[in-house]
Amino acid sequence: MSERRVISSGSTFEAQIGYSRAVVVGEHVYVSGTTGFDYATMTIAEDVVTQAAQCLRNIEHALGEAGCTFDEVVRVRYLLPDRADFEPCWPLLRKAFGQSRPAATMLVGGLLDPRARIEIEVDARLG
Repeated sequence: MSERRVISSGSTFEAQIGYSRAVVVGEHVYVSGTTGFDYATMTIAEDVVTQAAQCLRNIEHALGEAGCTFDEVVRVRYLLPDRADFEPCWPLLRKAFGQSRPAATMLVGGLLDPRARIEIEVDARLG
């Protein structure tokens, strides 16, 4: 049986809702949908590109704690309330995922906090 390890970002949402920022099972890393909140200050920028950059920093931190980088990401999911907000984020996303070229899905739908304009979820494989 594979060992299971949870990673927390320190977000108050994790305790309130009952989830982890990431879960490592064997060689697989599952990072929860991550918004652009700065968890140190629990603040969020207004514009989508700044939010996307913070999402990626939050994800990079979780991946680092798991022992991997964006290069090991095999699946990414983007969730946005407004599809027009996706294309302005492409340069940041290409910089993060251009090397690993993961399978990807973009969905349009409401997010929990109305201030959130993008949420990103990734799966990675260690090593």
